[in-house]
Amino acid sequence: MTSTPSPHAAPGPDPARRPTPHHSPVRRLTERARDEKHRVASSLELFFDLCFVVAVAQGGVELVHAIAEGHTGTGVLDYARVFFAIWWAWMNFTWFASAYDNDDVLYRVVTLIQIAGVLVLAAGVSRAFSDEFTVVWLGYLIIRLAMVAHWLRAARSTSGAERTVALRYAGGVLLCQVGWLGLMFTPHGARNWVFLAMALLEMGVPLYAERRRQTAWHPHHISERYGLFTIIVLGETIAAATVAVKSGVEENDALGELLPIAAGGVLIVFAAWWIYFAVPIHERLRTSREAFLWGYGHYLVFASAAAIGAGIEVAVEQAVGKAHLSTTAASAAVTVPSALFLLTVWALHARYFKVGTAQQLTLPVSALLVLGCTFAGHWAVLTAGLVAALTVATGVTLSSRAARERTPGAA
Repeated sequence: MTSTPSPHAAPGPDPARRPTPHHSPVRRLTERARDEKHRVASSLELFFDLCFVVAVAQGGVELVHAIAEGHTGTGVLDYARVFFAIWWAWMNFTWFASAYDNDDVLYRVVTLIQIAGVLVLAAGVSRAFSDEFTVVWLGYLIIRLAMVAHWLRAARSTSGAERTVALRYAGGVLLCQVGWLGLMFTPHGARNWVFLAMALLEMGVPLYAERRRQTAWHPHHISERYGLFTIIVLGETIAAATVAVKSGVEENDALGELLPIAAGGVLIVFAAWWIYFAVPIHERLRTSREAFLWGYGHYLVFASAAAIGAGIEVAVEQAVGKAHLSTTAASAAVTVPSALFLLTVWALHARYFKVGTAQQLTLPVSALLVLGCTFAGHWAVLTAGLVAALTVATGVTLSSRAARERTPGAA
């Protein structure tokens, strides 16, 4: 995560250094003010997110194929590895942009090069599920070298501790990229361990770079960026599930079998959106430690949200006889990521805004109930969707009651 804060707080940038608009195509790349008013995501950032979802979609397609063919264990492991590359590259840019985006011509060009790397990475996802990482590595190399260029440019434009942070990031990213090259020459039996070691090394770069001074990421901007990516991933889940249901109806005339899956899947995704945005999370990003845990924890939020769509596709294929697995296994492909999403969102931020035992237990209990729906046979997805909808209704009721109790003179 490129601009993940360190556990040590540091003064923000001098407001006088805030970038000012002018007509020069290339400007100094210095930190923006952390208290900048009305900071929102840019059109370039939105474009960046949309291109990343192409890679997310490819990972979902391969996960569906692996589970449908009965290779659940290896499929999930491959999905976790590919999604790490996608997620980490996205986070690198997101936190850097929150601190340094000056929207000049050079910044835009380097970012567009990163997007090109994302598309290369997406093209290699299917091969990565067969332990062939060359194309993914090449796409990742393009993304990371562009990220190094951003950091070196920041180092050139700054001085002192801020320059040290930028140089540490640039060096750390380059070192990790060399390590990823070694993964392709590692024997297959040891690749999982090498991957784990490299992932930990990647996540350690921000800790090292910002151990004495943190970058000036913007809390409201960061929470918006994460929220927008969550929306895009959930949208991709809806799109994938819709295509699967459409194909099932057209090719197998199985509308009766697929309607419960479609209805349950829609309810799950709608509830996921509602639950994620139920609290003003930017208010929680006050300290470095809070932001650090929240940002890293979103690997599970994004991965599980995307996996819900893949699970719905698996359930559809099983219902029309195209998947080689049991009804219970197909149902688990939906209920397990749904439950993981609920638990992770609760753990990362929802629990900090809940008052009383009933509110605190709503999401954990809901996650357990969703898992229990796995054994509801052909009605499993619909039942899980109804549980998710009931969770939203319960949360709204409890929150409304708590608000009335806090308001003097409320009826």
